[in-house]
Amino acid sequence: MRLFPFIGVVAASALFLACAPEDQGAPEPKPAWQWTEAEWRAPIEAVRAGRRLAPESWPGGARVAVALSFDFDNETVSLRDGVTSPSNLSRGQYGSRAGLPRVLDLLERRGIPASFFIPAVSALLYRDDVARIVAAGHEIGVHGWIHERNSLLPGDVERRLIEQAVETLTELTGTRPVGLRTPSWDYSPNTLQIVRDLGFLYDSSLMADDWPYEVVANGEPTGVVELPVEWILDDAPYFGFSRYTAIRPHSTPDDVLSIWKAEFDVAHAEGGMFLLTMHPHVIGHRSRMVMLERLIDHMDATGGVWYATHEEVARYALENAAE
Repeated sequence: MRLFPFIGVVAASALFLACAPEDQGAPEPKPAWQWTEAEWRAPIEAVRAGRRLAPESWPGGARVAVALSFDFDNETVSLRDGVTSPSNLSRGQYGSRAGLPRVLDLLERRGIPASFFIPAVSALLYRDDVARIVAAGHEIGVHGWIHERNSLLPGDVERRLIEQAVETLTELTGTRPVGLRTPSWDYSPNTLQIVRDLGFLYDSSLMADDWPYEVVANGEPTGVVELPVEWILDDAPYFGFSRYTAIRPHSTPDDVLSIWKAEFDVAHAEGGMFLLTMHPHVIGHRSRMVMLERLIDHMDATGGVWYATHEEVARYALENAAE
């Protein structure tokens, strides 16, 4: 299995692709207003939301499915961009040393199963953490090799990295993952075909609905379940920080709690799904974990909640869709 020697190659390739000058001999692309109908329809139809997978009720008569997920990225976002500053890398290590223990403790105390999407490099760095996540009964999903930017990669490289990630996580956990969340929710023109070829049950990277749905490729139902994500249901936009850019935390935990509670309340009223994306190195800070537990208190007090892994939600929705 090809492991760490490939890390530097991927980081360097991503930087090259991001920074390389345009081919001076290539024709200028047509502006969008000059596209023909066939040209503007093509990217729209390539990956589309198909039938909504909406069960009449959730298991046990629950009113809402709650799917909590944690992207265990740690240092991979820095490594992907070729950033090797010890300060940056230490922020990633926080996810393992401080964030993950708090997350696992909370989930255990409240009896909640969750899904952890892990870049393969992070899994190799933190093998013991992966073992703890599995031992606690949580799901492991694929999250790329080194949190690469799919849309900057040639199709064969993207495929090879996802295949390596599947191989690595299968070896470390003893179970082949059935779900993919692309790094940064990035989708290239090749991603969906790779998902289909590798036999994933579900993807959790697209944003066309609040409910699970079947992904359609150029008008063809694929059988792939989409568990849609959303930036307002992700901790990073609220709490993200970058020293050299304008990205700064702009919301208090109470602000975020009010948004997430409102999203949950409407999902509950609709009988739908409430899916959160979080990161141990982001949500795992003390004040934010207090906020997350208050959200769980609110959901439990509301009642009618089915806490489930992404795999469980995808399988149930696919098998029990009312439409």
